[in-house]
Amino acid sequence: MNAEMKHKKIIEIVKDKLTCSAHNLDHVFRVYNLCLLISKYEKNVDLEILLPAALLHDIARVEESGDKTGQIDHAVLGSDMAGEILRNLEYEKEKIKRIKHCIKTHRFRTGNIPNTIEAKILFDADKLDVIGATGIARTFMLAGQFGQRLTIDESLEDYLNSNTVENGRLKDVSKHTPFIEYELKFKKIPDKLYTKKAKEIGVQRLEFMEEYFNRLEEELTQGA
Repeated sequence: MNAEMKHKKIIEIVKDKLTCSAHNLDHVFRVYNLCLLISKYEKNVDLEILLPAALLHDIARVEESGDKTGQIDHAVLGSDMAGEILRNLEYEKEKIKRIKHCIKTHRFRTGNIPNTIEAKILFDADKLDVIGATGIARTFMLAGQFGQRLTIDESLEDYLNSNTVENGRLKDVSKHTPFIEYELKFKKIPDKLYTKKAKEIGVQRLEFMEEYFNRLEEELTQGA
């Protein structure tokens, strides 16, 4: 089975697995395309590692979203799940190891650091898809899916103490808000990216996002 056929098999598996509106096959393909774009500006990128990793990076998202304890990390679990899928598709042992590393380290809130160019590109591509106009759309898709409010009635400090666990993972996604996600995650993304091209794109996208959330806050507080 050649690489193209393997990718088609992976896509079929991912399509059946991902049911979250913001982490569906559309997101996977956007990350896949961003990986291709960024890879053109980097040296010695192995697309046989990067592209399967991009397709499989969110394979455990459903399990994490349904976990009310905040203990499941979709990057860690997804790495294990991907390993099994790749073995069934007869990927070489060393390639599986490198693809799993990319998946395990793509998470923003994690202690696992990407140490290969493929892992860094996947990390960057995944982060770029949560900022800018696309990021705003995805944030409110998730907010609607989990019944989130726009604001909360407690301080940010109290919220963090009650609804997060180690590495900032959420206990209950329904208690989260788009504003909290913007303050805790989106603002930091350009500084966290590894590749030059991703940083350039990230700065542009965040400028638009900042303008939007400032305007939204202004409208929500008018007359309050």
